[in-house]
Amino acid sequence: MPAAGLKLDDRDWAILKILQTEGRITKAALAQRVNLSPTPCWERLKRLEEAGIIEAYETRLSLKAFGALAVVFVEVELDSHRSEDFERFETAVQDYPEILECWAVGGGLDYILKIVAKDVDHYQRLIDHMLEADIGLRRYFTYVVTKPVVNRSALPLEKLQLG
Repeated sequence: MPAAGLKLDDRDWAILKILQTEGRITKAALAQRVNLSPTPCWERLKRLEEAGIIEAYETRLSLKAFGALAVVFVEVELDSHRSEDFERFETAVQDYPEILECWAVGGGLDYILKIVAKDVDHYQRLIDHMLEADIGLRRYFTYVVTKPVVNRSALPLEKLQLG
């Protein structure tokens, strides 16, 4: 069920699917693709934005264009598991722009981070800084990406669409 109980029809789903892969499409072209006139299409788009279904419009940059960057996944375990410890860590990771994603997870560890760094040495200096910063980082496990296999950001809407 979409955000705030908003009911989506086939045209809403079509708009979302198109925007995920063609974020720069003009409003007129989008309206034409979903068989609507521009004003109703624009109203639907605003409704989807206001409901929080569309969070942002972004450009995806090619990592290869910037040379041999290191992409690293890190499993993190905290020293303690009180709510203030989680809050301290989650606040602290906001200050590291190299951390592209941070996910709180269950199952024996606390977080998984996705980090991009200039190289492995840069990554290690970042981790050393985090260890010295007293943010509750007890233990970490590093996984250096050797090659991307699947790297998509579009949700599989046709598989997630409910009733």
